[in-house]
Amino acid sequence: MSEYTAPVPGLDAVEIPEPGAVTLVVPTFNESANIRQLLHHITESVPERMPCEVLFVDDSTDDTPEVIREAAEDCPYPVAVLHREEPVGGLGGAVVEGLKAAGSEWIVVMDGDCQHPPSLVPELIATGERTNAGLVVASRYIAGGSRAGLAGGYRVAVSRGATWLAKALFPRRLHGISDPMSGFFAIRRSVVTADALKPLGYKILLELAVRSRPRQVAEVPFVFQDRYAGESKSTAREGFRFLRHLAGLRTASPVARMIGFGLIGASGFVPNLVGLAALTGLGLHYVLAEILANQLGVAWNFLLIEQLLFRDRRAHRRWWDRLGRFALLANADLVLRIPLIALLVDRFGMGALAATALALVMTFVLRFAGTEALVYLPRRRGSRARRAV
Repeated sequence: MSEYTAPVPGLDAVEIPEPGAVTLVVPTFNESANIRQLLHHITESVPERMPCEVLFVDDSTDDTPEVIREAAEDCPYPVAVLHREEPVGGLGGAVVEGLKAAGSEWIVVMDGDCQHPPSLVPELIATGERTNAGLVVASRYIAGGSRAGLAGGYRVAVSRGATWLAKALFPRRLHGISDPMSGFFAIRRSVVTADALKPLGYKILLELAVRSRPRQVAEVPFVFQDRYAGESKSTAREGFRFLRHLAGLRTASPVARMIGFGLIGASGFVPNLVGLAALTGLGLHYVLAEILANQLGVAWNFLLIEQLLFRDRRAHRRWWDRLGRFALLANADLVLRIPLIALLVDRFGMGALAATALALVMTFVLRFAGTEALVYLPRRRGSRARRAV
């Protein structure tokens, strides 16, 4: 067992391998006015007998990293700052970087605006040890907890609505977690595989619970504090990112993706019909109007599929390559469907309605499989290597 190491100048991360040691991971974005107060609270709240290190993962455009370095000189615990020039994944991405860099058995994730009380850190760890839990959530929604620090009825309503939606979409994964929107929790380093996480925005607990939920989960109540300084980073844009994140998590399985693909395809009839009505109203022949209107449906479907189903696979090809392949598959669906209906009617004696329905199902499955395989799956490394020779 190694000794607890005192903080050193330069803020190098200190590894603390003892059981019960804790790394406080604090993602920050322009929180310079809160840093000194937060470190003061940590110094007052975390017992000296608990080996502790503080790791700030910073995406700031202000002087937050410099303030951290200055404030760390008065902190009895090792303090490190990891500044990211490119904030991939937002706050959730910052937490993932912190999970990868943490050297302790327990990792506590908390915000940098002093709304999460550091005095709860010992209880989070003690609860995890006592119950053998892999994840301990600080919850505002169990007895003894409160969301008092949420400013205004609008934010309270949004928070409750987001919580309800998340639990409705993931009833099994979020069973036993009353506050999946909480950004304050402790997790054992051994139960999370950081590389498996694909965060988008600031709801990292939801990401952890859905993708790599530990078998045993515990909760402790906490009172959400008022922000010490600055303004909330919660915006309408973050709200849309949260909805995209929910959709991405919900459609992670192939069956769920196929269902989502079908629902998006059905929604494409709306722009298709609107375009058809507009073009025929302008006097265009209905055949040409249908061909052009179909492209509106294709574009609509492509945009939704890009955002909701295959967002994490878009890096494998350029957007124009993906769009071209998707449009080719969508239009090939029309070309294939007519002779397939004729085959079912003439060769197998099916009625026109039944043949059309069966052809729609068959071409839908083929289009979904083709979209995954030809548009969004990575190119094989061997083929790239051959082209490079």
